[in-house]
Amino acid sequence: MATTPAPNDPDALHLPGVLSTEQLYRSADYLVRAQEPDGAIPWFPGGHTDVWDHVECAMALTVTGLIVPEHAEAARRAYRWLSQSRHPGGGWPAKFRQGTPVTNLREANHAAYPAVGVFHHLLTTGDIAFAEDLWRTVESGLEFVLALRGDHGEILWARGEDGTPGDHALLTVCSSVHHALRCGAALGTRLGRERPEWEAAADRLALLINEREELFADRSRFSMDWFYPILGGAVRGDDAQTRVAERWDTFVVPGLGVRCVSDQPWVTAAESSELVLALTSMGRTDTAVRILREIQHLRDPDDGVYWTGYQFAEQVRWPIERSTWTSAAVVLAVDALTRTTPGSQVFLHSWDTEPAVV
Repeated sequence: MATTPAPNDPDALHLPGVLSTEQLYRSADYLVRAQEPDGAIPWFPGGHTDVWDHVECAMALTVTGLIVPEHAEAARRAYRWLSQSRHPGGGWPAKFRQGTPVTNLREANHAAYPAVGVFHHLLTTGDIAFAEDLWRTVESGLEFVLALRGDHGEILWARGEDGTPGDHALLTVCSSVHHALRCGAALGTRLGRERPEWEAAADRLALLINEREELFADRSRFSMDWFYPILGGAVRGDDAQTRVAERWDTFVVPGLGVRCVSDQPWVTAAESSELVLALTSMGRTDTAVRILREIQHLRDPDDGVYWTGYQFAEQVRWPIERSTWTSAAVVLAVDALTRTTPGSQVFLHSWDTEPAVV
């Protein structure tokens, strides 16, 4: 059994003229400094934690951990925390503070995203034993999600405080769940645990995302609803190109980045980096590099940490926070653009063309 994939040179994790390897490692250092003793990675030191953003940070640390052992261990601690913090009824509480759940609301995209992270970790590190240890965590998360299916196969957005399912589905959530189901099924295949029902559920979601968008609650003012169907791998090819073109001018602010919502003068580094991931998966790397270059005004020159966003009408950073998952998204965007690690395949939707790790 092979335990090491064939990664590209980790020192290639840089974009000439945009970000150096050292700068990216400095950005990832912030995630380690923010990590709590139990392994949780909050939004910022002392802030709250949610599972989706926690996994985003763990993936970034896995990437930089190929060179920095401290980052690799922080990533493993982050994934182990997922196993320790599950809700007894399935999924994860939507918010934690200093290790304590502060709500019984459990969101579908939170429960699904560990599948993306653990598969990313396996592709990047080749650590089969670690993936085996996390398998039950991934499986239970996806089973929680599938129990939230609506009448058409859409995924209702959450299970409420009282345990009842939500009354609507969200396009971004279902796009993220689609991604997670594909990654979970691919992880299962590599571990000898086939899950064809996950692939079937993903197929159904892809059909709904492409052909029945009216089934989802209207959140069209959010840029995530614009690009996440592409980032999550449900919309591909010419349809992806058309989707990007349709609302490009609505959300992309030349020289500054991508708006979070269409009706506010506010760009964010995370949405911009996620659009970079979507564009890269489409082969539009020149445009993706330009977007990433344009958000460097949000990088703190003192320590390499990214501010969450910029309100360009008032010309101020807003909110006054430096979210961990924002720096993580930048690291993952550079990894995808440079294809430095095998883990980048999860965002390029290219793992089926690569040899299995096992």
